[in-house]
Amino acid sequence: MKCPACYASQTQVIDSRISGDGFAIRRRRKCSRCRLRFSTYEEIELLNFYVVKKDGRRELYDKNKLVNGLRKACQKRPIPIEQFDKLVNRIEREIRKSRKKEISSKVIGEIAMKELKKIDEVAYIRFASVYRSFKDIESFQAELKSLIK
Repeated sequence: MKCPACYASQTQVIDSRISGDGFAIRRRRKCSRCRLRFSTYEEIELLNFYVVKKDGRRELYDKNKLVNGLRKACQKRPIPIEQFDKLVNRIEREIRKSRKKEISSKVIGEIAMKELKKIDEVAYIRFASVYRSFKDIESFQAELKSLIK
């Protein structure tokens, strides 16, 4: 791992800790040349996993797309970063359980909505309004009514 300040390739690991519900490792490092201390993260990556879109296209899974969609739904909501990271990890864990090479975007969206509903109802409604693309106010109201029950 290169130092982000002086780009020296000699860095040493000072400390390693498990983070992210046990699915990531945080490492504290120190540069041998300039003595800068910095953190790196190692996490599980879903490889060779395709998402089947609504129009039938297949794309390689991109965690950033999931994170960006969830981030928009959670914008200006009182959700701590740690809780947000755990949310993403829970969604990915559910996806991993299927052990399939392809999964539809619909399934991923349903998993995301189920997990969002547990932590913030407003974020859930925001995500659902984009994901389900409500056609009219009646379908939006029906979703709100099901949430209230």
